[in-house]
Amino acid sequence: MVNVISVKFKDTGRSYYFDPGDLEIKTGDTVIVESAGGLSIGTVSAGVHPVAEESIVKELKKVLRIASEKDFAKVEENRQKEKEAFAICERKISEHNLQMKLISVEYSFDAAKITFFFTAEGRVDFRDLVKDLVAQFHARIELHQIGVRDEARMLGGLGVCGRPYCCKQFLNDFEPVSIKMAKEQGLSLNPTKISGSCGRLMCCLKYEQDAYEELMKITPPIGSTVKHEGELGTVVDANLITGNLMVKPKREDGIPYKTNRKEVKIISRGKKKAETEEIEEKEEI
Repeated sequence: MVNVISVKFKDTGRSYYFDPGDLEIKTGDTVIVESAGGLSIGTVSAGVHPVAEESIVKELKKVLRIASEKDFAKVEENRQKEKEAFAICERKISEHNLQMKLISVEYSFDAAKITFFFTAEGRVDFRDLVKDLVAQFHARIELHQIGVRDEARMLGGLGVCGRPYCCKQFLNDFEPVSIKMAKEQGLSLNPTKISGSCGRLMCCLKYEQDAYEELMKITPPIGSTVKHEGELGTVVDANLITGNLMVKPKREDGIPYKTNRKEVKIISRGKKKAETEEIEEKEEI
């Protein structure tokens, strides 16, 4: 086992292990560390704690010091420089007539590297732009093309729920989300109702999906044959949350009635019908 601390460089994002050395560091402290991109400032998300050596995949870098007032002043100075760099880069983009949208600019703590984040519909030849930026700032320049979800995370805003974007508040990674999740949760398949401000399916569709999948295992889907009080019937409607079913008896004069999944025995599940409907639905969308 080896003692480490976990450090985050952004409010959202992954934590990275660093060697605290002899420093007394606790959760919430701001520290200066040496990273792959040079000197960086980050927040301690977990104080000194032991981890298995196997979980450390790269050489463990040391914490240089706990941030001082001088370091915080340096960060504020960099924030001002980022605003100036943003305006300059936008002007250069216009001069080169490049089809790209600048989203954000980030200075490394020691100002040795400047990263420009942008979105574009396709690939962009920005070699001449980089040359101009290097000549302007005399620093290492990196341009990163990002997607619309990363753009939403950087800019922030309010979702349709009225709360700040999840990706801006607490999501560390973007997990895959599919239209199938919305269907299984009984949501409207209207893209405008299940899409976030970024134009992609809402990340929150993933939050309850595991629970819905467990309920689907014990709930007979529409089209299933079930046995209730000795009589066979077909499930014509099902509510995953409550477990309530509408069952139509197999006999010709059978009238659909309400029951619960706990009160029926599943004879056969209507998988084929459900899969066919799903394929047709996707084709329509």
